[in-house]
Amino acid sequence: MSNRISALDRQASLRIAIGAIGFRLLSAVLAFFANLAFPLDQPAPFTMWGRISPFWDTFTRYDSGYYWGIARYGYSPLAGGRSNIAYFPVYPYLMRYVGRLFGRTPGDTYLGGIVVAWTCYVLAMVALYHLARLDLSRRQAERAVLLATIFPFAFYFGVAYSESTFLLFTILAFYAFRTRRWLLGGVCGSIAIATRTPALVMLPGLAWIAWRSAEPTTKDRVSAALGLALTTTGFAAYCWYIYTLTGNPLEWAATLERWGSGYHPGGAFWTAPLSLVGHLVTHPYAYLAGDPMALYDTLYGVSAIAFLVAVPFIWRRLNGGYALYMLLNLLLPLSSGAFEGLGRYCSILFPCFILLASIRSRPVGTALVVLFALFYTLAIALFTTIHPLF
Repeated sequence: MSNRISALDRQASLRIAIGAIGFRLLSAVLAFFANLAFPLDQPAPFTMWGRISPFWDTFTRYDSGYYWGIARYGYSPLAGGRSNIAYFPVYPYLMRYVGRLFGRTPGDTYLGGIVVAWTCYVLAMVALYHLARLDLSRRQAERAVLLATIFPFAFYFGVAYSESTFLLFTILAFYAFRTRRWLLGGVCGSIAIATRTPALVMLPGLAWIAWRSAEPTTKDRVSAALGLALTTTGFAAYCWYIYTLTGNPLEWAATLERWGSGYHPGGAFWTAPLSLVGHLVTHPYAYLAGDPMALYDTLYGVSAIAFLVAVPFIWRRLNGGYALYMLLNLLLPLSSGAFEGLGRYCSILFPCFILLASIRSRPVGTALVVLFALFYTLAIALFTTIHPLF
């Protein structure tokens, strides 16, 4: 398939951009209604304008406050405890400088984070369309964008979180590598890896694409190798910065292990999924009704298991690099023995949405849209009302 962008693809891009903005506005209204209709599960730790706002505060739940703190005051290492150095720098610094376009108040900083998130989301959906077009028809590529948009945990793309920024530069990196724009791919990959903590696991997927796509000439292979090397520079720069602050370039990882109950990857990735399946098969009602965290673990765990099941199909039908990206992004958090955050981690696994869009059955496609939309509504209501949907 030609890499040139046709007039029809440009029209589709404009249609997707307008639709993406409209969907973000609709999601903001939905979150506002949820905030009005349902009581908060716990007091709001962060408010956008220094006072309770049922509309604006829906953008500032959970980790948004940590990004805001970095944007306002920079990094503050805490020996032996929680520290914001666990959050990589691209998004909070964008939040800082875009926020200054609106003013210097704390609320302006949050507003900058929202603008960055929404802008990156719109661009990511357009980029996803063009990446999907390398394998799918126009109609299927637009369906991939729709599924990525209404995935139950895709609401993170519209709040003050780094997910949409990471997704944008990840898709651009994969698109550039697949079209042999190696240095551009390296720059985009470097930005993506400097946006989100475990993003280094994208390297094997990009390496596989480079190995399979590079032309058999010395020049193209050297360019591919340079592009791969370039993707590591953002991560290396952040580690160097953390070294200057703490004396340990990997202190951000140690901070993660101290966070909350601790994040300890490296265990058996199958332990938590098998335990969840056992609960849901043997006594689902008692489990869901009796354990206060069961609903959240089920939403996250079922999503992770479904994405794991999709990996071999992605390898066979789409691209081995995509499959490696999917697999490593799932195994790393699952190896910690907990499901916390896995819905959010699944939201950026774009190859799964491309795979689902390739399904030709109309009833299956319709069922997926309905299922995603239903659980999107539930998930955004839980997040907005500060239930433990981290």
